[in-house]
Amino acid sequence: MRLLSFERNGTATMGVRLGDEVVDLSVAAPDLPRDIRSLLALGPEALPGVEKAAAGAGAEARYPVEGLRYLTPIALPDKIIGLGKNYMKHVDEMKADVQSFPGMFLRVPDSMVAHNQPIWRPEASETLDYEGELMVVIGRGGRMISRDEALSHVAGYACHNDGSVRAYNYIPSAVTAGKNFLNTGGFGPEIVTADELPPGCKGLRLTTHVNGELRQSADIAEMHWDVAHLVHLMSTIFTLYPGDLIATGTPSGVAAGRPNPKWLVPGDVVQVEIEGVGILTNPIADAPRIRSDLDVRLV
Repeated sequence: MRLLSFERNGTATMGVRLGDEVVDLSVAAPDLPRDIRSLLALGPEALPGVEKAAAGAGAEARYPVEGLRYLTPIALPDKIIGLGKNYMKHVDEMKADVQSFPGMFLRVPDSMVAHNQPIWRPEASETLDYEGELMVVIGRGGRMISRDEALSHVAGYACHNDGSVRAYNYIPSAVTAGKNFLNTGGFGPEIVTADELPPGCKGLRLTTHVNGELRQSADIAEMHWDVAHLVHLMSTIFTLYPGDLIATGTPSGVAAGRPNPKWLVPGDVVQVEIEGVGILTNPIADAPRIRSDLDVRLV
């Protein structure tokens, strides 16, 4: 099943995509919550009813996908956990050290934008980079989850562009800053439930294109720490809740790994595609200038 959040008549709602149509669940199943995070909190036993309601929805609940205003699938997760140094070729291209624990940071919700919405290049730096990633969506919460049980806590998967302002990432104490500028990360277009995909998405191909040019390509199986291990590991630190997000790291091919980096500029279009999951598309635009009397540029 493919769950998505979108705006209809100025109101946020959730739906199920069926081919080139989306079923508005607020119409097809009005007793359900109106957002995916709350739906997941009902437990996995609620999902078959959602699928049945979508399949039986009448014309009044169905809208064309074309022209839909997408929202981030989960607007306000309890936590967005970012992980790095998980593809060894990316570690090599960044001339980083291999660690016994993945690089880790947290993102804030308003650093994320939906499918087809612009990612902003901030005033502070022109070093905006792309990072195509697999996003894990927690369904069943828990703490101290074993590796063997970890995948049963995953509701589904989505595409993610972990947009990074490299000038800040290069400062060891400011990695989190470089990941949290307003509207710099993409998330979507939808959440594909785990039952439709291979365990942990192993064997699926992840690619990133910029203006149609292939920049990244890797098998999800190349991750050093796989999805099950990452869920297990994060649950030893945090209590995981339904709707929590875990970004699993990016493969090689980022701009920062090139001798002459091609940073993202306004007018560029970035597409992150994961086989069986979907294509996340985000144009690049300059962040609106709020004040003209402040010099906030780093580099």
